Amino acid sequence: MEADTFTLYHLIRKPKKPVEKAPLVIMLHGYGSNEEDLFSFAEDLPDELFIISVRAPYPMAPYGNAWYAIHWQGSADGKFSDDNQAVISREKIIQFMDEVMEEYPVDPDNVTLIGFSQGSILSFAVALSYPERIKNVIGLSGYINENILKEGYQNKDFSNLSVYSSHGTADQVIPVAWARKTKPFLDSLGIENTFSEFPVGHGVAPQNFRELKQWLEEHL
Repeated sequence: MEADTFTLYHLIRKPKKPVEKAPLVIMLHGYGSNEEDLFSFAEDLPDELFIISVRAPYPMAPYGNAWYAIHWQGSADGKFSDDNQAVISREKIIQFMDEVMEEYPVDPDNVTLIGFSQGSILSFAVALSYPERIKNVIGLSGYINENILKEGYQNKDFSNLSVYSSHGTADQVIPVAWARKTKPFLDSLGIENTFSEFPVGHGVAPQNFRELKQWLEEHL
C-alpha cells in the first residue's frame, strides 16, 4: 500500500528493536493542531512500540486540522460540537486501522490510542464503539461524548479494554468537571480505568507524561 493511499496522513516511528508483531500506538492530536504534536512524545515511549501519529481529516484556516467542527459560540441546535463530523472521523480511524494492519508489521490485538483534547474524545469514541479493536486508551484533557458512540455500545464486551485519563484542574478549554465524569462512566461499564488530575491548564505536565508512560508500560 502506497503512503498516499492511506485514509489519513501520518508519521511513523518504527520499533527500536526487532519484533515480529509490534504493539501499536496510534496518536490523535487536538483541535487546530497536527500530527507532529503528540509525535514529540514518541522518542520517550517504549522501544518495542510501532508508533503512528495521525493528521485529522478537516483542514483549518490558516493552519492546523480538526477531527470535527467546534461551535465556540453555540450552534442553532445548541450543540458544542459537530457530532456528525465526529462520527465520520470515528469511522475514518477504524478504516485507517484496517489499512495499518495490512501495511505494517503490527499486532492487531495490542492497539493503544493516545489522544489529546479532541483526539482524546475521538479515542474514547473509537474504543467504546469498537472495544474488540482497542486494548488501551490514554485520554488526555478530553471527555466522553456519548452522542458520538456507536448505537448499542453498552452491550459490547469491554473486558479487554483499559483506560488511563487525565486532566488539568485549571483547564479553560475543556472544564475539568466534564472530565470528572469519565471514571464513573467507565466504571458503570466495568472498564478497568485510572483518572488523574494535575494543577495545569489545557496541556500535559511532565509528571502527567511520566505517569502515563508508566501506565502504558504496565499495560502493553
